Amino acid sequence: MLTETQNPQTLNLHEMSSLDIVEMMNDEDATISISVKKALPEIAKSVDLIAECLNSGGRLFYVGAGTSGRMGVMDAVECVPTFGTSPEMIQGIMAGGGNATVIAKEDAEDHRDDGYEALREKEITSKDVVIGISASGKTPFVLAALSCGRDHKAATIGIACNVPSPLLDQVDVPIGISVGPEILTGSTRLKAGTAQKMVLNMLSTASMVKLGKVFQNLMVDVKPKNQKLIQRAQKIIMQVGEVDLESASKMLLESGNDVKIAIVMARFGYGVETAKQKLINANGFLNRVLENPQN
Repeated sequence: MLTETQNPQTLNLHEMSSLDIVEMMNDEDATISISVKKALPEIAKSVDLIAECLNSGGRLFYVGAGTSGRMGVMDAVECVPTFGTSPEMIQGIMAGGGNATVIAKEDAEDHRDDGYEALREKEITSKDVVIGISASGKTPFVLAALSCGRDHKAATIGIACNVPSPLLDQVDVPIGISVGPEILTGSTRLKAGTAQKMVLNMLSTASMVKLGKVFQNLMVDVKPKNQKLIQRAQKIIMQVGEVDLESASKMLLESGNDVKIAIVMARFGYGVETAKQKLINANGFLNRVLENPQN
């Protein structure tokens, strides 16, 4: 595996100064976006597949072990406040269970039966999509979870940093990101982890755009649960709803902290229930309501 080979540029890593080490790491990291760019067609295809599944009432499952699993869990968790998704819509499955996100359980990745069972317990269906994340592309836990997904007719996507690899051969859409040898041999929390995070950012963000959870480049489905997010929501309502801060704050409160509803109320003077129905009629797409409020 390429990720397990020694990087010829860093054979004297133990002799480098601190500045030399971080400069070398920065230079190596600069190559990651080039590798990701080569996989953009597959990433875009995955976005369309994810959006189709979620729009049909399906769920998205990220499955991984170690760093790969933590990347999936992090992306799933962050979708809730950012895009207003339910915790059930996008889920991260970690080898070793949730506790393994904070306490390393390196042997958990070898337990194939656990991988299959972890997904089976979710009552996976043909509406769902499973994304297997594995730097090596051969993690037993992840391969078994993907096998469970296929057995239940779910769509499957694979992200691996060794090309070719068994994982990429077993999915509907393979995303191979060849990042080369790590600066620290085998430490795939480095370039491989960064590449995985970049891909996951694209998959979740672009999918949410396709589902109408973004207007312009604003997160109009944000859940304002703290002061920072409340202020962000108010600012969005002021900008798109064309009202002042006092009105934006009032409508945000009246809408039950629903930014889209508050915007429709602000723009057209509707009450909460009418604004809510307009959005339902538009399948949640704010731009459709703003363009044609009579529907």
